[in-house]
Amino acid sequence: MQSVKLFHQVYGEGEPLIIMHGLFGTYENWGTQIKALAEHFQVIAVDMRNHGRSDHDSVMDYPAMAADIVELMDDLGLESANILGHSMGGKAAMQLALNHPERLRKLIVVDIAPVEYKPHHDDVFTGLYAVQLDQLKSRGDADKQLAAHVDELGVRAFLLKNLYRDENKQFRWRMNLDVLRDEYVHIGAAPSGTPFQGTTLFIKGENSHYLLPEHRDQVLTLFPNTSYKLMQGAGHWPHAEKPSIFGKIVLGFLLD
Repeated sequence: MQSVKLFHQVYGEGEPLIIMHGLFGTYENWGTQIKALAEHFQVIAVDMRNHGRSDHDSVMDYPAMAADIVELMDDLGLESANILGHSMGGKAAMQLALNHPERLRKLIVVDIAPVEYKPHHDDVFTGLYAVQLDQLKSRGDADKQLAAHVDELGVRAFLLKNLYRDENKQFRWRMNLDVLRDEYVHIGAAPSGTPFQGTTLFIKGENSHYLLPEHRDQVLTLFPNTSYKLMQGAGHWPHAEKPSIFGKIVLGFLLD
């Protein structure tokens, strides 16, 4: 398996904590949490493969994403670290724990279960491909084009963080959109492996449909030493929607 070099930023000092973002995201989505957590930990915030400023590759599955984190830890001289992953990053974090339990201190999984999910980003992909990059004059133009397919303003703002201008002032996507589309079946897949016996926390946004009661048995089968926190009034991005409460939950778990 060929791992790729992950772009990452390091903040603070202390016990290491690696943060792994979700699909279409970047490490920058975690800015508020990074600032708070770096007061207690050495926070290593990464761009996952085919996202942000990290290397592109034709493979986009969870064993590969887990291998990327192992290589990053080796490069940084880290025998083990606390791992926090959201959505796609949460699945990658689970795969890391199942494949390399000795590399984890504690595991936090945010609003995702170790199960297969049916395709549900068709509108997002259609919208992203509908954006005429070569014709854009501004981000506002991109938002108008994306709005024809993606209704929610917050989701569009999240997606458009991937836009940048190249050296010729031409708009481009930082993410490897073609591979994310072509490998999407692997992003929906379930992590698998020998159950992880380490201390684990699952955090669910109350209004999200990603982590549900019917997933309980699979969670406990793979992660038997699990605790669970429900964040009331939050959706799939609880770290962004209710940052203060989220930060308290994470610190309470990691510092216990």
